Amino acid sequence: MKEEILLNVTPREVRAALLENGVLHEVYIERAGRRGLISNVYKGRVSRVLPGMQAAFVDIGLERTAFLHVSDIAHAAPVENGIESPRPGNIRELVSEGGEILVQVLKDPLGSKGARLTTYVTIPSRYLVYMPQGQGIGISARIEDEAERCRLREYLETFVTEEQQGGFIIRTAAEGASFEALRADMMFLQKLWEVVGNEAARTPPRKLVHEDLQLPLRILRDQMGEQMERVRVDSEETFDRMQAFARKFIPDLVPRLELYTGRRPIFDLYGVEEEIQKALERKVQLKSGGYLIIDQTEAMTTVDVNTGAYVGHRNLEDTIFKTNLEAAVAIARQLRLRNLGGIIIIDFIDMEDAEHRHQVIQALERSLAGDYAKSLICEVSRLGLVEMTRKRTRESLEHVLCEGCPTCNGRGSIKTPETVCYDIFREILRQTRQFEFQELMVLAHPEVIELLLDEESAGLAELEVTTGKPIRLQTESMYSPEQYDVVLM
Repeated sequence: MKEEILLNVTPREVRAALLENGVLHEVYIERAGRRGLISNVYKGRVSRVLPGMQAAFVDIGLERTAFLHVSDIAHAAPVENGIESPRPGNIRELVSEGGEILVQVLKDPLGSKGARLTTYVTIPSRYLVYMPQGQGIGISARIEDEAERCRLREYLETFVTEEQQGGFIIRTAAEGASFEALRADMMFLQKLWEVVGNEAARTPPRKLVHEDLQLPLRILRDQMGEQMERVRVDSEETFDRMQAFARKFIPDLVPRLELYTGRRPIFDLYGVEEEIQKALERKVQLKSGGYLIIDQTEAMTTVDVNTGAYVGHRNLEDTIFKTNLEAAVAIARQLRLRNLGGIIIIDFIDMEDAEHRHQVIQALERSLAGDYAKSLICEVSRLGLVEMTRKRTRESLEHVLCEGCPTCNGRGSIKTPETVCYDIFREILRQTRQFEFQELMVLAHPEVIELLLDEESAGLAELEVTTGKPIRLQTESMYSPEQYDVVLM
């Protein structure tokens, strides 16, 4: 599989697009005024302890207090009958209101929720992740070759002594790495943690202690695997910074960095802008003629699969099966592209054949295999739905690029002009019963006024008779379709 990354840099925003075989699969956006917080280390102050939830709210200097669950607090395991228990302790025994605590952001603030925190701080580098409060050596599950796993473990065990504090996770990028490269990474991480510790001692509460790398450099550290052929950047300044970073920490990546100097915008050249626009729409067309409807709510995301214009060539079951297979691949791509997480319910078209259902689930699992976000897929339920979860760490593409519609307040629908007319009639009657006046003036959207003058004119005339007062109409082009005013004169 051929992978490449495109970086589009403007003065206040950096966008990175991950392409697999020329098809857009992921988009990362970082804005100067709203950078992601994941992996940042803060010195927080506990503002509230909630024993009922076994959690605490921690003030780290953000708009909303962050959330810290007892399971995310590093502590000595309680001992029961001489045996250490993995069960977390009581929240009141671990933190107290007003206390200072060193925390790391696990999840960015999402919607109305604050950031999710942990005290299990991790510091990543190219090949390793250092866990100051952890112990032992872990290896990425993506490294499947058993001989390579043994080699890497043996390498690390040779320079991880019993006296040394902390543990390490060997990242996927370490596959094939030399002994010297791993040792250099380990020494760098331990030195960095020493710097972080010293900085934490000097930093006052509610302040940032250590900030993660900016997006262009994180891309090099986290995304540059064996299959990544090149990274194209359209900013000379950012290209120079990435080259300097690569020379210092990842020399073998330098040849894969390219400066794009073409006249046409780099995202336009690869059709990325068009794909981002499509990813903000509810409807996703499938090549066969079928389509998906994706609805994102605060509680969950639902995906509905429809055959649409696809009628097949053999029989109904075959048509449904082929549509669902195509939809499974498209859904996996859309989940990554839109960065949808949490609970996801997929309503595939009902299939009679159990083997067909099994194959569709397998197709979905295969398509999600390359996704960096962990997912769990359940079998088809009795209602014919597929329930799954996908780890959510940052806001979805829609939440980053869009906001709730000011006209419908995020409902996704507005009242019809006819409904607004009847609302106006009720408001006129309400005003008539409460106040004395000579005449009424109705101000509303042009479509509503047009309807009042045409189809609803009889109702308006009846109201004039009922109230005994004249009713004047005035168009307000700046009003939203639902907005109106009844003015007493």
